[in-house]
Amino acid sequence: MGSMRRMILGLLAALLMLSATACSVVQKDPNYTPPPPLPPLEQLKQATVVQPSQPPSEGEPLTFVTKDRNAVCAITESKGEHVNVPYEDNDFGNSANNKYPTVPVVQCEFAVYPQVKTSDVKDDCSGTGFGYLGGIITLAPTAVRYGNCRAGATAMENEFGPKGTRNGEISQLETLEDGTAVERNGLRCTVYNNGVACGNLSAGVGFFVSRTEYQLLAPDAKAGKTTKSSPSSTPVPTSK
Repeated sequence: MGSMRRMILGLLAALLMLSATACSVVQKDPNYTPPPPLPPLEQLKQATVVQPSQPPSEGEPLTFVTKDRNAVCAITESKGEHVNVPYEDNDFGNSANNKYPTVPVVQCEFAVYPQVKTSDVKDDCSGTGFGYLGGIITLAPTAVRYGNCRAGATAMENEFGPKGTRNGEISQLETLEDGTAVERNGLRCTVYNNGVACGNLSAGVGFFVSRTEYQLLAPDAKAGKTTKSSPSSTPVPTSK
């Protein structure tokens, strides 16, 4: 009888302890509004700069791909219009281009991307006025340009667009985690808010590109302020 009483008392004590330590139910505040994402240049300032697990050798591009496989970027160099990226055919190494200065740049390509606003078109495509497409952005120390003249898809579209192979050279590149950044030659890139931001913080020049919008950030020489383009929200259909 005594043992039964002790067992009952033990069960009661256990139940009391469980009730005292039970987790409380947290309800969401229906009136809470999450803060908006930071502006691109501010996010770049606050992002944690990391080193690649396999740093490139001198003169080789520092490349990364985003976790969602929508963007690939290279912090690299250009000579004239020729940009040194490993996943696109280019003429950067041609000795004929030695007449051009070597300039540090960032170039990113996107699998799904917004269209180019008319005000941001920078080339008449050999006088035709056709073929200036989004999906690629180039940042130099003092300038940024979205889009270029081309007849086909970029390497990123071919690999990770809607009909992409998903198993090419870009798939082997290192992933840059959200909220972290890489930096080289004064140019920094980070992944946040479902897109990529890169910039030259000292000059106030940069960009942000996601699947549905892009922002071009450049200093206003007259007012001494940073201006940005309005977002574009219509993705360009990709094809192969």
